[in-house]
Amino acid sequence: MNTVIQVDQLWNAEPALPEENYTLRIARESAGLVIQVSAPYFGDPAPACPPGPTWELWNFEVIELFLIGNGPSYLEIELSPHGHHLVLTLDDVRQPRETCLPIAYSAHIEGARWTGTARIPAAYLPTGPYRANVTAIHGQGDQRRYLSWVPLKGNAPDFHQPDRFAHLELA
Repeated sequence: MNTVIQVDQLWNAEPALPEENYTLRIARESAGLVIQVSAPYFGDPAPACPPGPTWELWNFEVIELFLIGNGPSYLEIELSPHGHHLVLTLDDVRQPRETCLPIAYSAHIEGARWTGTARIPAAYLPTGPYRANVTAIHGQGDQRRYLSWVPLKGNAPDFHQPDRFAHLELA
């Protein structure tokens, strides 16, 4: 079963621009999750390191999946158009337990769009049932844009709000 999530609004529920439409497909398999990204490419600079696990990837053009189970622990998966990724397990809000976990990930930029496929090992997943949010970040300086599948509270974007995450069926 594929779950398809469309991110087409800003973090505060304001509508995004038509060219800011992100799609994330999530499929459960015995080995874990397969995540497929179809996203606009805004041409932001890549991190100054080779593709692979990259700390502070949230400072670059990225799409993120936050996945929480039946406890306070959750998983954060960040994927970039340049092949960089960041996978974290967190014991609670902003309390990382493991960082820069390895995954199989490939990305491809073609014109104004990029695609990516990530395989997340089952050992990284919290115990369900699941709630999730998908977020996207692009732009630099005053042009930085923050999008979110689930609207968030606050005066500034804060994606670490597990109490706001929506139910996610992963059969």
